Amino acid sequence: MLGVPLALDAHPHAAAVLGAALVSGPSHAYLLTGPAGTGKRAAARAFAAELLAQDARDPESARARVQSGAHPDLTWVAPSGAHEMLRADVSEAVVAAATHTPFEADRRVFVLERVDTMNDEAANTLLKTLEEPPEYVVLLLLTDRPGQVLPTIASRCQAVRFDAPAPAVLAEALAAEGVAADTALACARLALGDADRARLLASPAGELLRASGEALARAPLQGEAGRVKPWRALLAAGGEQAAAVRGELELARDAELEVLPKKDRRRKTTEYEERIRRAERRVRTRGIDHALQLAGLWLRDLACVAAGAPDLAHNADRADALAADARGRPAAALRDGVELVEETRARLALNVSEELALEALAYRLERRLA
Repeated sequence: MLGVPLALDAHPHAAAVLGAALVSGPSHAYLLTGPAGTGKRAAARAFAAELLAQDARDPESARARVQSGAHPDLTWVAPSGAHEMLRADVSEAVVAAATHTPFEADRRVFVLERVDTMNDEAANTLLKTLEEPPEYVVLLLLTDRPGQVLPTIASRCQAVRFDAPAPAVLAEALAAEGVAADTALACARLALGDADRARLLASPAGELLRASGEALARAPLQGEAGRVKPWRALLAAGGEQAAAVRGELELARDAELEVLPKKDRRRKTTEYEERIRRAERRVRTRGIDHALQLAGLWLRDLACVAAGAPDLAHNADRADALAADARGRPAAALRDGVELVEETRARLALNVSEELALEALAYRLERRLA
């Protein structure tokens, strides 16, 4: 139904809503929800391509320019803040731009990623455009976490649901790429429906991530938190990821500075430093949160094993280690450990000290579990 190849067979709700919109005309705003890796971004771009190709003199050219990001009536917005979408992200690129008629198509399409990170100021700025958009405006809002989208935003959009693939489907895809069957199944289960994350976990970087998450859970179990200090390796891994992002952005900055007039270089350097700082923070905290989630899943698996249900474990390739760690431990205490991990994940979202929060978690887990 869409103009470019797109696997929507696994997403009947999304296919029905977006397909109907192409036939009878789109609503003013859609909220595309579902785990990362389910195809929301690709579907949003394909949907935008079809909308902007309608009644175009050269529909194929319009589609191609949307796919390459070169169509003047498509605006794509991602959060610039370390943890959130800021007012500046939407004020000019969306709210102000929406007041101008299309350049060449019958519509203007605005795609906003990760709208669950939108702060109150940004949401209030966007609200009037969502409530009373010009008739030529279509807004596509994307999120992996629909429960965290502000109700004032979600209630003004038509929902488009992308369903998470079953672990068996993800595992089959990983196995086809050469991942060992037991590892593929474990990565698929640990990804919790996120295809991108499953692929990451199956990579060498993912192996390190899993190891750091497991260490954060296992050292306290053995009463070794103070000696091993497992949070340090986790923080170091996050620092390495942040350094890689800084290097990429610095190269982009240097290339841009070479073609700028001297009078504009100081301003651009300052802008890039702020952008780099936010990107470093975003990448580091995302990696730490993922490792924490893996630590919680390890404890959750131990609770399953302790309760006599080892087949429910996500870490399907770590059966022997899970059995050893779970031996003699009450499932209730292990479930308490999972709650402690989730509490720490919530605290880190509030910009508390990462090292202090992780160290405190390790000792709290040790007191509860060792």
